[in-house]
Amino acid sequence: MGKKYVIGIDYGTESGRAVLVDLEGNEIADHVTPYPHGVIDEVLPESNVQLEPDWALQHPGDYIEVLATAVPAVLQKSGVSPSDVIGVGIDFTACTMLPVDASGEPLCLKPEFKSRPHSWVKLWKHHAAQDEANLLNEIAAKRGEAFLPRYGGKISSEWMIAKIWQILNEDPEIYEQTDLFLEATDWVIFKMTGNIVRNSCTAGYKSIWHKQDGYPSKEFFRALDPRLEHLTDTKLRGPIVPLGTRAGVLTNEMAAMTGLLPGTAVAVGNVDAHAAVPGVGVVEPGKLVMAMGTSICHMLLGTEEKYVEGMCGVVEDGIIPGYFGYEAGQSAVGDIFAWYVEQGVPAYVKEAAEKEGVSVHEWLEKRAAAYRPGETGLLALDWWNGNRSVLVDTDLTGLIIGYTLLTKPEEIYRALLEATAFGTRKIIDAFVENGVKVDELYACGGLPQKNKLLMQIYADVTNREIKIAASKQTPAVGAAMFAAVAAGKENGGYESIVEAARNMGKVREETFKPIPENVAMYEQLYQEYTKLHDYFGRGENDVMKRLKHWKETARAAKESMTLS
Repeated sequence: MGKKYVIGIDYGTESGRAVLVDLEGNEIADHVTPYPHGVIDEVLPESNVQLEPDWALQHPGDYIEVLATAVPAVLQKSGVSPSDVIGVGIDFTACTMLPVDASGEPLCLKPEFKSRPHSWVKLWKHHAAQDEANLLNEIAAKRGEAFLPRYGGKISSEWMIAKIWQILNEDPEIYEQTDLFLEATDWVIFKMTGNIVRNSCTAGYKSIWHKQDGYPSKEFFRALDPRLEHLTDTKLRGPIVPLGTRAGVLTNEMAAMTGLLPGTAVAVGNVDAHAAVPGVGVVEPGKLVMAMGTSICHMLLGTEEKYVEGMCGVVEDGIIPGYFGYEAGQSAVGDIFAWYVEQGVPAYVKEAAEKEGVSVHEWLEKRAAAYRPGETGLLALDWWNGNRSVLVDTDLTGLIIGYTLLTKPEEIYRALLEATAFGTRKIIDAFVENGVKVDELYACGGLPQKNKLLMQIYADVTNREIKIAASKQTPAVGAAMFAAVAAGKENGGYESIVEAARNMGKVREETFKPIPENVAMYEQLYQEYTKLHDYFGRGENDVMKRLKHWKETARAAKESMTLS
């Protein structure tokens, strides 16, 4: 039959990347396509419509651009014949969702709706549905809904139901015109195959769907809002199928666009972090996988369903068939470091970095590495984009204490690195305290590839060895593994994702091991972090929320004065 290949496509926050992989897991070629419209968080494209705070949208056309650009690029770069590519799989940020009409067309692409913000794709980090999430959680708790403990006691504003409810509340016409609300990963699969198939991963983690129980009851949705009573059998209708299922095959149109053959197997959509788990070869409990980029998703397998505070969900077969998959996360990690470099670093640092021929991040990392734990005198809370786990509260904000007139930029940078490590430690502690074991850590994504200091800090703060993915594009490799399963053994692929992961998953030989003296100091700092975490995050002092409220009130007043 000759050598066969699969393609995995990873849709991130700023770009999409395609990786061509052989069936032994060797990466033959990759290509990154930046989204032409990027993250839309200020003004709608082709209009002057201003977006309110906490909005984050995307353009669905950018996703098709990735298929049209990145897939032909990896074929051309590799010289591999399209006839030797047996399958394609994709993964996506989630919950990234959009409203479509009865033909599957995004409402934002229709001329009559393109100036309406709610017609667009809501990116995972769209947080403007927090009011709806708060009310949903309050009603679910009062009703004693069985689903709530599976999600750590709170449903996030980032997820499907809160976002749909926001659309209904703020633009009911868009809600009425919507035939289906789809995860972006399912929409792209529809564009590739012509079939609308929902994947069990996003349905379970982001849409409150359960393998045994299905969606919450109509009574629950009616208690939220009478207009939502029939949501799940109307606008969320459709088959929900397990990961690794063949969603269909490439249509003639998409084959022409991508350069692949019509009839090529296409795997059902997946989530980026979840695809990364088999991507590093993890197919058993006790190994926590951190997908580290703009944010972090923490993925873990267990043998039974446990309730853990602040989890983004525990879903049967949600990551690897036969296990319960746990998800937790931090809403901002790389985004915090990027914010500091872009907004907080003095000009002399940028000039010095340019003179040395390195990035500002590298310049800061090199100098921050010279400090011992505790030497900066600084401590930070990592809530620049709210807290996903374990507090599940997007209204929380960042904090740094310990500043003096002698504080240097590299000290602040190190404190921010440490803060994100403390946030991960908080998540690990929640797992362990609730009977879900965490023996070792795996890291993948952009951050572990670039920042050795960060990974050593994580090892020291968590007191666990960290293994690093061999690939720079681990979610895409994981998506390619699911493509190999969708293609099937009869076509040169694999029977299961476990078999695929054991043959294709790879980690580096280099690992990061805890340094005992650093562990001891970080334990003391972590206890102080925990005090701040609980004081500002559990209601004793809601100053962050008051400040945010006053900020929004002042902005609204200024806007109304400008308009008048």
